[in-house]
Amino acid sequence: MKLSDFSTQRIGEYIAGDLEGWPYRRGVDLVEFFNKMGFRETYGQGFPSRAIYAKEKVSELNGKPKLKDVIREMLDPRLWIDLTPKGHLVETCAAQVNEILNYDGYEVVRDGNFYKVRELAGTIIEIENRFEKSEELSELLIEEQIQKCKAKIEAEDYSGAITNARSLIEAVCVKIEAELDPNAKGNDGDLVKIFNRVRKLLNLDPSRQDISDSLKQVLSGLSNIINGLTTMRNKMSDAHGVTYKPSRHHAKLAVNSAKTLADFLFDTMSYQIENGHLKEKKKTVLVN
Repeated sequence: MKLSDFSTQRIGEYIAGDLEGWPYRRGVDLVEFFNKMGFRETYGQGFPSRAIYAKEKVSELNGKPKLKDVIREMLDPRLWIDLTPKGHLVETCAAQVNEILNYDGYEVVRDGNFYKVRELAGTIIEIENRFEKSEELSELLIEEQIQKCKAKIEAEDYSGAITNARSLIEAVCVKIEAELDPNAKGNDGDLVKIFNRVRKLLNLDPSRQDISDSLKQVLSGLSNIINGLTTMRNKMSDAHGVTYKPSRHHAKLAVNSAKTLADFLFDTMSYQIENGHLKEKKKTVLVN
């Protein structure tokens, strides 16, 4: 996370608590705060002014992932409990932070009880949450991959996000095949083969003669997504050792493509089952 000098200086002032509405930190409090971020310093004679010290430490962390932790700790809502009766709110201070972070392409957002930093450079698409409350292992795996894709991009682990994008499609294909084919082969480790089997089960084979040329192009594009994800995973992800370091836009492309394809495959299965073109595999019910 890299900020402008103006932003780092202002964040230092926020941490020191010299501006109205912000929790005040004594020198010893500032040392304790930054020691949590990896520094090993002591408070004593010769300590610089509080604001200068805070600004220096923020500048030293600029460009490092730890800076996000600094901002998260700086906006811990519990610090405003005693200030709220005086009319000072953490929400007001968070808005002030966003006024400066927006110029650097970041923003702080509430995530549960606390705040987190995220980039403004584009968004990760959201798809229908189908399995959030499921207890089935295959469905939990899909939900896990969706959450990991988002978390790793936010953590700037772009190689990991690409790996999870590929794993998401793999899990979706295995799930659909298990739903439709009583002789499903399961995960054999070859995403292209798994996808081709699922594509045929869903009547999405572009070689069909009863579909238009334009639709054939779209269906062929689905295969290109699979091939692209496989190549990206091999060359840019952490699965086989990174040969080319991916950036955020590479990870976003992989994750958004995987999510879009996953959503399309599930919608296609639902549509074709509802219209009588497909039948789900009969599930075995155990009776005691």
